[in-house]
Amino acid sequence: MRVLVTGATGFVGRTLVPLLLDRGHTVRAAVRRPDAAVPGAEAVAVGDIGPDTDWAKALDGVDAVVHLAARVHVMQDTAADPLAAFRAVNTTGTRRLAEAAAARGVKRFVYLSSIKAVTDESRPEPIGDSTPPDPHSPYGVSKREAEQALAGIAGLEPVILRPPLVYGPGVAGNLRTLLRLCARRVPLPLASVRNRRSLIHVGNLADAIALCLVHPAAPGRTFVLSDGAALSTADLIRAFSAGLGVAPRLFPCPPALLKLGATLAGRMAAYDRVAGSLELDDRGIRETLGWSPPCPPASGLRATAEWFKAGAVQ
Repeated sequence: MRVLVTGATGFVGRTLVPLLLDRGHTVRAAVRRPDAAVPGAEAVAVGDIGPDTDWAKALDGVDAVVHLAARVHVMQDTAADPLAAFRAVNTTGTRRLAEAAAARGVKRFVYLSSIKAVTDESRPEPIGDSTPPDPHSPYGVSKREAEQALAGIAGLEPVILRPPLVYGPGVAGNLRTLLRLCARRVPLPLASVRNRRSLIHVGNLADAIALCLVHPAAPGRTFVLSDGAALSTADLIRAFSAGLGVAPRLFPCPPALLKLGATLAGRMAAYDRVAGSLELDDRGIRETLGWSPPCPPASGLRATAEWFKAGAVQ
């Protein structure tokens, strides 16, 4: 097929585009600037994604769409109205692209949503495909509203994917910070943390997206997905440290004491990310599509740490 990929130059897109090409698809990449290049793909400049984006040229002759581009979740948002800013790109921008695609006869539309469309906080119980969404952050609300918008577009065959935290070589954000702490052997009081967090390697996510493009049972479904094995934060630190070739510097501290300190410091959100559980039950995509992640977690975490150690990021 000829597949339009938005966000082709991003973290997931840089892995997905070569995979689609290897599987025989032709890729057209929607990029922001005319001078942007995507190896192996035809790049079409569309500018910023939002209510007024012109998709005509990008969609011409396309058979399917993978929509990765988004205004991403940030810890310190500087927008005057964060919800409006997220909605403009993630909700209205997604709806306009989907409407334009459907008007041109494009049916299959794979949308990369987020587990934050279901929840922004840790949960004691695993989250599955049918868990009722209850997002509260502007980012999570905008992604959930985009999911709802796709369901109402006649003629479209949407497939919605809700991944957890995505990792792999090139990762940024909190996981890059954790890699840096491990590399510097900073002592961390997390040896007693027994939380369970689902993650997904970027290659596994790309593989699932490629499958959703062609599988006849995918349209109309919403799937959570993960590497399979949930890890504690301490497990993650040990895996990264092994890949970096250093001994993990973990020491025990009662979780109740960690929580009390976070409460007094006004850092409960940080505590939730470090000590809270967010485990996904992804039996739906495995049973319905026969999907299994090709990259084992141990291999993916090691490769991520080795990339960092090699000097890609200091």
